[in-house]
Amino acid sequence: MREYEFILKFRLPDPAADPGQFIEALAEAGCDDAAIGVGQRGRIALDFTREADTAADAIISAMQAVERAIPGAELIEAGPDFVGLTDVAELVGCTRQNIRKVMISNLATFPVAVHEGSQSIWHLRPVLDWFAENQRRSIDRALIEVSEVTMKVNVANATRRLADAGLRNEFESLLA
Repeated sequence: MREYEFILKFRLPDPAADPGQFIEALAEAGCDDAAIGVGQRGRIALDFTREADTAADAIISAMQAVERAIPGAELIEAGPDFVGLTDVAELVGCTRQNIRKVMISNLATFPVAVHEGSQSIWHLRPVLDWFAENQRRSIDRALIEVSEVTMKVNVANATRRLADAGLRNEFESLLA
């Protein structure tokens, strides 16, 4: 068994609900290994440190526990996945300026951002792979596993939202 650290953010079924009312139910459902954030009405975030055989087992079991505790809760995001330069710097042990310099000098091979703008955003997994392969950085295996699973969860979640909005066929035809 290995420890996996990840965050799950949910929208509550009732946007006016006080998220604090679910803390006890979450503990009873098996989320006693998470710090629970209830700062925003209608939202709840859980910062897990969960033991499991795989990252997928850890994350899926946590999602199922939240669904049992809060029926109708909708997953917003699983992390770590979407990261900016500051996040990458923290995870690989460099300064933000160093990461930016490395990225700019390797634009041809550096992973493509999910969003480019004043604050660019990447999926973490390809960035970790790039640093391991191109910069010979030693990256924690658990972090690599978690970042892969959270990326897959977020992509699947976005695809489901497209289908729910009736846009999936239109989206797929654009990519064909």
